[in-house]
Amino acid sequence: MGITFDSEQQCFIFDFEHDGKSDIIGLTGTGYQVEAFGHCFYYGYEFTPQVERPLRSAFINYLKFSGSIQENSDISQFIQKAIDHLSHKVNLYDYDLVVMPESSSPVNQYMLRYIYRFAQPMLRRMELVKALPASISFDMDAYEQQYLNDVLENGRARYTEQQKEEVRQTVRQMLDLIHKKDYFTIAKDVRKSRFRPYMMRFLKFATKEDEELCAHIRNQNVLVIDDVTTSGATLNEILRTLRILNEDNSIAIFSLIGRKDLMADMG
Repeated sequence: MGITFDSEQQCFIFDFEHDGKSDIIGLTGTGYQVEAFGHCFYYGYEFTPQVERPLRSAFINYLKFSGSIQENSDISQFIQKAIDHLSHKVNLYDYDLVVMPESSSPVNQYMLRYIYRFAQPMLRRMELVKALPASISFDMDAYEQQYLNDVLENGRARYTEQQKEEVRQTVRQMLDLIHKKDYFTIAKDVRKSRFRPYMMRFLKFATKEDEELCAHIRNQNVLVIDDVTTSGATLNEILRTLRILNEDNSIAIFSLIGRKDLMADMG
């Protein structure tokens, strides 16, 4: 299947039976499974290479904010087709838990409801929400172990104690600024920062009960879902939050729309 954009009518045309050279997006078929984020990552659709950013953004906005999905047969079928495709690759009945981010769009909720058609009746859903900026912290112990305590080939320390303290001061100043910002500004500012992997608590469980349950479950199958993966930042945060609690579960990730080139870089 494919989707085209009618520039005269300024609308998207869904064709669930045919592919075409002018398609802006299509099912990824057999190539939509890659190793990323340290786990198996599946995605239903991928934009074609010739599509420029404004058109990609326009389609994502249409998908996420065009109103009721139940009343839009194109979008509902668009979502269903991708999950049908996923069900041919994994046995959704074997999954015990679905984790997803809080979202202002109804896509994740619709995805979840449709997944329940394949999954066991006791499938549990958990939602992660954005934490307050003041809650964001920095894992200085891990950063020091990975970088500041590095040694040269001759066995000498790479950094002096003064240099280490200067870095610690930089981190403290950075956190002070972060705690004063809004969440979306933070996400933009730190996305490519060298400190980014050590910043923690961007997300939290929606309820304390969910957090306690997730901390105690062991050796279960967990499916992480999100509607659109562009930078991979949201999925990374979900996985980091889950890993803080435990690493004993088998995690698979599914995104309705993904980017194979980005995922290959992040694996």
